[in-house]
Amino acid sequence: MGASAVINIRKGLDLRLAGAPAPEIVDLSPSGTVTVFPSDYEGIKPRLLVREGDQVKRGTPLFFNKKSDAMRATAPAAGRIKSIAIGPRRIIERIVIEVSGKDEREDFRKHEPDTVLRMPRDEILAKLLTTGLLIHIRQRPFSRMADPSVQPKSIFVNGMATAPFQADPHVCVRGHESAFQAGLNALTRLTSGKVYLCIDPRASHPSPALVNAQNVETIGFTGPHPAGNTSVHIHHVDPIKPHDTIWTVQAADLILIGRLLVEGTVPEGRVIALAGPGVMEPARRYYRARIGESLEHILKGRVDTGEQRIIRGNVLSGAKTSFSDALHLRDNTLNVLPESRERRLLGWIMPGLDQYSQSRSFVSRWMRRDALWAADTRMHGSKRAMVLTGLYDQYVPMNIMTDFLLRAVLARDIEEAVKLGILEVEPEDFALPAFVCPSKMDLMGIIRQGLAQIEREGI
Repeated sequence: MGASAVINIRKGLDLRLAGAPAPEIVDLSPSGTVTVFPSDYEGIKPRLLVREGDQVKRGTPLFFNKKSDAMRATAPAAGRIKSIAIGPRRIIERIVIEVSGKDEREDFRKHEPDTVLRMPRDEILAKLLTTGLLIHIRQRPFSRMADPSVQPKSIFVNGMATAPFQADPHVCVRGHESAFQAGLNALTRLTSGKVYLCIDPRASHPSPALVNAQNVETIGFTGPHPAGNTSVHIHHVDPIKPHDTIWTVQAADLILIGRLLVEGTVPEGRVIALAGPGVMEPARRYYRARIGESLEHILKGRVDTGEQRIIRGNVLSGAKTSFSDALHLRDNTLNVLPESRERRLLGWIMPGLDQYSQSRSFVSRWMRRDALWAADTRMHGSKRAMVLTGLYDQYVPMNIMTDFLLRAVLARDIEEAVKLGILEVEPEDFALPAFVCPSKMDLMGIIRQGLAQIEREGI
């Protein structure tokens, strides 16, 4: 079918960074444990259903939401509950499962992709709640887990990857084409409006599952990052108005929902991208890994020597983590950057032939225009006062006055922030402006703070 329309995004920036993953998938040998993080299910108050020493199957409920016992989180692998870590104020921090050699699993009813089109909405939602996979469907504004009691006006499926080293949905969907279509069919039953699949029509490795998706409206987006951000798609296709509700889902996450419906079991793993200049070149590729797999097991023997920073997510908006962590529920990208605290002699006064510059401070901007740059963790400057220059607006392809929105949040003027469009965005939309910001401000943190205040106090 292809895209019914193509929208060209002009504002933004594609960073030419070294360390991209090769578009091939390798099976990762499993380790002896997997970890479940209740904090991945933000907004719920978990109550345990298991104890240390209990035997569980893949798909066995581990805890439920105190506010609504229909919402449950399930085990990603069969085995024995090895430990349950309890933090301050009795908060459940993690549940570690010692995996057994036998893959026992809880079975659910299987469906053919076409029969999903006739499933009642309540049946689909009940299955997603029971297995915990509803967490993959996000609700705008605030980008929280979808509220099953709310009827969204539309649903957006993000089938793009424009951020540096972000996992490519066209690669992740390989081998699960029918499951992806089943997931799309399920979404059509969850809204009386349209389901939009947003793709890059010029993708280098196009998958027929995305390009020729059925029963949804496919919209093409071209242009530099952040053309692949969901906020940009919503803004240009079906803008959020006051009191509107829109659901969103990443294509890589939708595969898990589709697999639940088609295979009748909770998926044990997913495809992740391992990338970044801190990863050895032969290891920069995609891996099939279990959800909750140890990061030390994933990265051992694949990371360069020296101090490295591990990032869950893309290099612009991901979260810093460590080898002691594990693969979280919604992780599909791991990036590794060399830690660097080096200070360059005379800083920006030098010609800077070997330094990246977007602001044309160095001659590399002209002489090495097509070069690939090995990024590290240096900020190349210190924090300064925010100055209104209009620079941020060059990298936010939405009708939003970025400088004034940020100032409104900093001043805690929530009414003004709402008028300026904060409900249309989420923190990742400000990762690129933060990258080019001469003041080195945490723009993502500012927007996160504003959204949290509005959610807490109400619109």
